[in-house]
Amino acid sequence: MTGDSAYADVAVHDTFPKVLAHNARTWPDAVAMREKEFGIWNAFTWADYQRQVRSMALGMYSLGVRRGQCVALIGDNRPEWVWGEIAAHALGCMSLGIYQDSMGDEVSYLINYANAKLIVAEDEEQVDKLLELIEQTPCVMRIVFCDPRGMRKYDDPRVIGLDALCRLGAEVEREDPELYGREVAAGRGDDVAVLCTTSGTTARPKLAMLQAGAFLSHCLAYLRRDPKRPSDNYVSVLPLPWIMEQVYAVAQALIARVCVNFVEDQETMMADLREIGPSFVLLAPRAWEGVAADVRARMMDATPFKRMMFDLGMKLGGEALRRGRRSRLADAILFRALKDRLGFTYLTSAATGGAALGPETFRFFLAMGVPLRQLYGQTELAGAYTIHAADDVDFDTVGTPFDNSEVRIENPDENGVGEIVSRSSGMFSGFYGNEEATRAEFRDGWMHTGDAGYFKPENGHLVVIDRIKDIATTSTGARFSPMFIENKLKFSPFIAEAVILGHGRPYLAAIVCIRFSIAAKWAEQRRISFTNYTNLSGRDEVYALLRKEILDVNATLPEAHRIRKFLLLYKELDPDDGELTRTRKVRRGVINEKYGEIIDAIYAGRDAVHVDATITFQDGTRSRVVTDLRVETVLAADAAGARQAAE
Repeated sequence: MTGDSAYADVAVHDTFPKVLAHNARTWPDAVAMREKEFGIWNAFTWADYQRQVRSMALGMYSLGVRRGQCVALIGDNRPEWVWGEIAAHALGCMSLGIYQDSMGDEVSYLINYANAKLIVAEDEEQVDKLLELIEQTPCVMRIVFCDPRGMRKYDDPRVIGLDALCRLGAEVEREDPELYGREVAAGRGDDVAVLCTTSGTTARPKLAMLQAGAFLSHCLAYLRRDPKRPSDNYVSVLPLPWIMEQVYAVAQALIARVCVNFVEDQETMMADLREIGPSFVLLAPRAWEGVAADVRARMMDATPFKRMMFDLGMKLGGEALRRGRRSRLADAILFRALKDRLGFTYLTSAATGGAALGPETFRFFLAMGVPLRQLYGQTELAGAYTIHAADDVDFDTVGTPFDNSEVRIENPDENGVGEIVSRSSGMFSGFYGNEEATRAEFRDGWMHTGDAGYFKPENGHLVVIDRIKDIATTSTGARFSPMFIENKLKFSPFIAEAVILGHGRPYLAAIVCIRFSIAAKWAEQRRISFTNYTNLSGRDEVYALLRKEILDVNATLPEAHRIRKFLLLYKELDPDDGELTRTRKVRRGVINEKYGEIIDAIYAGRDAVHVDATITFQDGTRSRVVTDLRVETVLAADAAGARQAAE
């Protein structure tokens, strides 16, 4: 069954712990989760899931955690992360997910903002980070660690292991066996369950307050559009603090009883994905771009015959896709084996969201037979509220709204382009501790997204152009979307990130970051010596290679939107440096401020710009970079020479 009757009744079971209790009572022995550890997949049933949540919740209660408070969680995707979140909800607390790679000042800001009383931390690395901040975060009563390795050195009374927490919970249960049940029953659908960080492209992230019942109801509407079944497998790889991973790995998994699988490590993700053979996946655009780039990079090492078959398969698949059908020959010679190698053989649904995915990458996967769909939404509306239907995919759009959602275009121009405003049953109840921001974005029952878009007349699909504030105009009057051109560039396996410049300037230029792993392999094959990222990005051969890639993109763009100059940056853009959000969106204000001298040099007609900068790594160490960055001019007349040099 795939109708509502197959799912938990969220009108009755209107909080996460209530749905969990229903599943554990009705299907106690069905597998709810798997985690790979030391090469072995360990399974947890719904009864195990419930048992762990009850123990953690009662342990938290023993430590003084009470209804209305906040419990924060930080670490990689693990079952303990989800158990801790549901345990917090069972006590009527709000959960706050913090990205595990967040720097110290960001972590302390979020902890203090939410007034978190207890933090569930994955391992020694996260505990070290939290203890360094302990004087700055006086609200924290206890830190609970899940992985005991390396933890014997701590004698801080505020630090406690998960096993010890569960033993405290067992003592509470012996004294009052009905306490957990009473706490869960006291929960209501209008309770704020999740504090979810916004992307924060312009400033510090805000915390959207998501109510349990509204969140579950919205996820049920999503399931009506894109059904899931208890036999389905999902592999959780996107960060759990992100709203869409909350939808997929927590809420939808509870409602539809999907089995959530946690990989051993990010480095083993693709191998683990293949072992599971998931029914559906959700990957960020950067991940899809990375997979496509990796496939194309692997062909560099292939024999001439295999490269020829790959090119033939892609050509046949692309031609068939344009006719709205599948190519059996392309499947036989390429796609069937490729999907198996990637772990995509059993996919019935695949999604991407969080940012726009370039049409070229979209076509690549659809030609392969991956049922990829684009979704669109915001944290404030419980994540996605539009998606393509399985039989109605349009590369340039994000599909149509769910049956519980409404979308309209406000103040459209003569082309129908205006601000996207939306509302749904999953609407947030406001920003935590920030009524001013709530009033600014939530007006007359509608969420003002700040995105520019329009409805495509021929099929009613929503087209998202860019952030309104990011739509740019050259000094010659040409309007353009930087994000659209950036996504085209990132289809190249050699380009990891790109920032398009040109607002108020006479022409477009680009700051480009190479994809180091693939560019390095390309260089090694050609016996091009290099020492590190900075050195490789400055090589003449790499500039020639990237000029070719940019020329290919220019050929698909109107003349006014073509890139005239580019520069290869000496480092990758990094969330830790504030250049990207945690969901990999470019913070353009930071880029313009931080690299202002470089941008001015590009438009001043200089051939190079001197850089003397310090790079701070995640472990706190620093490295000084002193180099000269070349500014390369891209002209149509360069095409033949660029291609010849790159080949």
